[in-house]
Amino acid sequence: MKTKHIICTSFLAASLLLSCSPGNKNEGLETKKYCISQDLKKDTRITAVSMQPIEESITLTGEVESNSDKTVPYVSMVDGVVADTFFSLGDYVKQGQILATVKSASVNEMQDDSQTLQAQLAVAKRKLSAVQSMYKDDIASQKDLEEARAEVNILQSNISKTRKNMQVYSAGQSTIQIKAPASGYVIEKNISKGMPVAAGGEQLFVVSNLDKVWVMANVYATNMRHIYVNQPAAVKTLAYPDERFSGRINAVSQVFNENERVLKAKIIMDNNNMKLRPGMSADIELPIKAKDLLAIAVPTKSLIFDNNQNYLIVYKNDCDMQIRIVNEISTNNNTSYIEGDIKAGEKIISTNALLIYENLKSNITQNKK
Repeated sequence: MKTKHIICTSFLAASLLLSCSPGNKNEGLETKKYCISQDLKKDTRITAVSMQPIEESITLTGEVESNSDKTVPYVSMVDGVVADTFFSLGDYVKQGQILATVKSASVNEMQDDSQTLQAQLAVAKRKLSAVQSMYKDDIASQKDLEEARAEVNILQSNISKTRKNMQVYSAGQSTIQIKAPASGYVIEKNISKGMPVAAGGEQLFVVSNLDKVWVMANVYATNMRHIYVNQPAAVKTLAYPDERFSGRINAVSQVFNENERVLKAKIIMDNNNMKLRPGMSADIELPIKAKDLLAIAVPTKSLIFDNNQNYLIVYKNDCDMQIRIVNEISTNNNTSYIEGDIKAGEKIISTNALLIYENLKSNITQNKK
């Protein structure tokens, strides 16, 4: 028994010495895997890649314009001075809403004309009544009766015309009310309090319905052969750099613009969110002919460029992801065409790719240590 105890003690001591030796420093340690947290996964998109024909694209410059079919300019119909304004540039106004008032001598003239015509009509009616009595007594002729009736009718017509003019001008006392000719946004304003205005002069303001806007693309001669009606288009603006607005070319002008030496391609865009405003510059991306070559298509945001190389993160599960090197062949809109060690049907991280890449890279470095 004593001998056995000595042997066991010696074996235990040898085991302890062996475990502490430098050559077995990392034995028994588990390598930790990086896993995507549940909070991060909520904002992470996972996409299955596929083989697609490589498409080329061109980018044109352009500008957002109001829809001229639903744009109404206002020009003063009378001479006068602006008494007050009740709107600002960019305001939404409803049809018939009072936007300004103008003091005008024309109002006084119309009121004086109306009063004069009323007095003349009263005299004409008395004359007609007298002629009718004389006609019954055979004192007045049929001609006298018809002339008296005609005079009354003419005066009544002139009074009606004057009243309609005052209604059109929305005249009251010595001012004229300028009302919105249509519902929409005020996209141009050239009127202010105290400013003189002339009948038929410059536009005082412009109201436009912006539910739909036009994007006018500049087409140079070198790109003419690539542009056609009903061609899909992706519009990008500086105001919303991460968004692309989809539309189609509705018309292409047949004559070059004299000043810019370009053709204009019109794209009618839905603008229900009001993100497209007249005057904004825009880039218009247009797909052109497809090549016969097929390649793996991935979202451009899924590519990570690091140390002069492109990488993708291949996803198998939340704790099993791989970093793979790929080569970019071509890019079109939001899609990049690649080649490398990846097959159609595999899943990749397409959002938050850079963040997950950095975590994976850091975790690999720590495990090596």
